[in-house]
Amino acid sequence: MNTIFDSAHTSEAGTGPVTGPLSTVLLGPDARREHGFWRRLVATEPFRRPLWPPPGPTPDERLALAHARLRTLNNALDSAARPAADPRALAALHEWLAPVDPAFATVAGIHYNLFLGSLLDHDADSPRDLSDFLGLRRIGTFLCTEVAHGNDAAAIETTATYDPERDGFVLHTPHAGAQKFMPNTSPAGGPKSGLVAARLIVEGRDQGVFLLLVPLTDASRTLPGIRVRRLPARMGSPVDHCLTSFDQVLVDRGALLGGAQGRVGDDGVFRSGTDGRRRRFLASIGRVVTGRICMSASAVGSARTTLAVAVRYGGHRFVSGGRSAPPVPVVAHRSHHGPLAEAMATVFAMSLLHRRVLDRWEKAAARPPAERETDERLVDIAKGWITWQARSVIVECRERCGAQGLLENNGMTELVTGIEGAITAEGDNLAIHSRAAAGLLLDRSRAPREDPAPDPTGGDLADLGFLGRLLDEVERIWFARAAARMARAADGEPLERWNAASGPALRGVEAHAYRQAAHAYENALAALPGGEARERLDELARLFALRWVARNSGDLLAAGQLTPDQVDGLSEATEQLVTAVSGHLPELAASFALPGELLADWPITGARYTDAYDDPGASWHTAEAPEAAGPRTPGGESVHRNA
Repeated sequence: MNTIFDSAHTSEAGTGPVTGPLSTVLLGPDARREHGFWRRLVATEPFRRPLWPPPGPTPDERLALAHARLRTLNNALDSAARPAADPRALAALHEWLAPVDPAFATVAGIHYNLFLGSLLDHDADSPRDLSDFLGLRRIGTFLCTEVAHGNDAAAIETTATYDPERDGFVLHTPHAGAQKFMPNTSPAGGPKSGLVAARLIVEGRDQGVFLLLVPLTDASRTLPGIRVRRLPARMGSPVDHCLTSFDQVLVDRGALLGGAQGRVGDDGVFRSGTDGRRRRFLASIGRVVTGRICMSASAVGSARTTLAVAVRYGGHRFVSGGRSAPPVPVVAHRSHHGPLAEAMATVFAMSLLHRRVLDRWEKAAARPPAERETDERLVDIAKGWITWQARSVIVECRERCGAQGLLENNGMTELVTGIEGAITAEGDNLAIHSRAAAGLLLDRSRAPREDPAPDPTGGDLADLGFLGRLLDEVERIWFARAAARMARAADGEPLERWNAASGPALRGVEAHAYRQAAHAYENALAALPGGEARERLDELARLFALRWVARNSGDLLAAGQLTPDQVDGLSEATEQLVTAVSGHLPELAASFALPGELLADWPITGARYTDAYDDPGASWHTAEAPEAAGPRTPGGESVHRNA
């Protein structure tokens, strides 16, 4: 268990008695196969970050770099079809490479998952020639969202009308609101083709939304009938977000991605084994679910990286220790290490929930439709919860690094803005959580309660089992409130009934995510033998659960699930765990197994980070006898230079 990766880059790998087992907890028992390639890749020169001093690359240069890295990756793969066909590979790609280059992760995720993955899924019975896409002679993109249709993409208005005389489909954008509102469709990076979601019209009848393979650009310009216009710069991203429209563009009949949801035969007749236009649409864009797992992976990797940077910086950023006292690292202060300890508990929870979801989704295809629907709902819940938690962690860690964290060369700013894209991509968090809330509310209204409520008189706040039962109770409380509000609005219109229930139901979804993450902690603890690593993981699990219990302590007290003394003891129990976790922050961060090369590209991570800002022409280098710069820290930096 001590050696996870076949790699020379082990300066940050988890290899100790604590970090080794915890790395396995975070990355899985088969981490060498699942993560080794991607971890080694981020340590190689094409993926290393450009160093300060400025000027840094322009947005167009950063976009060109993202496409260059895409080609580097593609050349390193045994087959470009591998990540497209393997959700674990796709997730690992995002987990390791999104923190390095969010723009690259965007174009790679679109090409391998949404584009190639959809082609492989829908054309299994009649495979087409994918050699141009596998060899990146053409880059793949995906056009679903429209200006007027995002979360209601089933209502998109781009049309693909079958023309029997020409045996093809005429693709058309009827008005401004139907323009595709998607990234990576311009000629930047090389020739591109897109999978375009359009409303299929056959013999005058609307058959639902399907995907069609459409060439968009050559090496320098858009193809006839296609307009691509760059949108204003998007916060934090150099990717070419564009408006794309079609003016009577003819594609052959084979451009339609068929399957059980339907196809047009040689006789020009549409046939489908799937009833209902909405079901056909969901079948067509099924790869979006895997995309949500990838967004979770991006968030997990970005949060881990940012936290590791903040922990390192907190250890070698020295501040005054007070009158007559030597300087101390800023992390010595409870006000600094407390938020980092809580972030550590959250990041482990995010990582464990992500792996729990990935394990279930990998097996979902073999399960009955009802179980697969439950698995998909968990993907949605995890995507929303993990990306929201990542935003909180990343912003907190940036703040703990002060002004240094605002500088682009220290790696955090791109992740602060990048996580906003993950929150919106593949379905806005609030929209997918609302759908999950409706499903969970319906399920709970049908199923009787199985477990007895926790007995507060015998509960111990140090008992993870008791805390887990309290988390279950929080979820029950919120969904019971949602059901009661919906019942009171039973005579209203559907929207009125949902509006009555949605507030507490969404709180119930949040509670469900916390409960799932807590159960993931419990499963990880059960798999660990006794020892220091298990003690560290148990402290993190209890800190994670206690913070959620504390947030809901009033409701639990009112429901009789906590006593007043237990509520009063929550603060002290939390503080004790914060102290315990804070004492092990460096080794916990080392369990993330981030390559030393990755961290070395950010000056803030080094004990001599001030050297990155040294000025060779300054007086302290040119004076014959430079005066002492003032008292120095154990790391060698002068105190006033660190102020």
